[in-house]
Amino acid sequence: MTLSATRMSRPGTRKSTAMVAAVLTSVLTTAGCGSGGEQEAAGAPSASAATGTSPYPTPPDPREAAPRPAGSKGTPQGGVPQPEDIDQKRVDAVAQGTLRVMWTFDSNVDSGPHDAEIRAADAGWLTKAYAARLRAYRPRAVPGAQWREWASHRAHTVVTLRKAEDAARPADTDTEAWRQWTVTATPSGRDGWEGEPSTVVTYVHLTRTAADETWRVADVTVQ
Repeated sequence: MTLSATRMSRPGTRKSTAMVAAVLTSVLTTAGCGSGGEQEAAGAPSASAATGTSPYPTPPDPREAAPRPAGSKGTPQGGVPQPEDIDQKRVDAVAQGTLRVMWTFDSNVDSGPHDAEIRAADAGWLTKAYAARLRAYRPRAVPGAQWREWASHRAHTVVTLRKAEDAARPADTDTEAWRQWTVTATPSGRDGWEGEPSTVVTYVHLTRTAADETWRVADVTVQ
């Protein structure tokens, strides 16, 4: 997916969703999470391409590295949550809902993993700045062998989330918060096939304009 690069406190080991989207496109091939609410998050590389999550299986064959059309053709199997389904003033609920959307891929309706990030942007889970970055991202490669395998089984991902804690996490303020979640995505075919699950640790940066406003995701990074 296209997740961009906001870090909590520790630099280095975390990959931005933008980097991950590039990885998505080059591996499953989706873009994940970028930094910045209505402004860029501190420490985020301003020029990095927004992109996103992980289970990005095998890289595509170099011979297939050509632009591909993006755009979901429908709703993923089982559906995905919408912001109005949860209490948007609860930071954990917004973080969890966003991650579930961004890691739900469906080869039966999606052209690639990046479509899940676009779903999150279009549904309103993200800040305007982050959503714009994800929409602007264009995968440079066609989906690879792993995505084609999923498509052969008409597979979608089953997402499970587990909240984790980061000792370096800054304290919440009225308008800014960080959360850490472990995301496991398991491909499941409509024909009964099940692929290997993929697990990543995600760091979610959330912002809002005032204490009584709703939270939005400003960035997601993955480890």
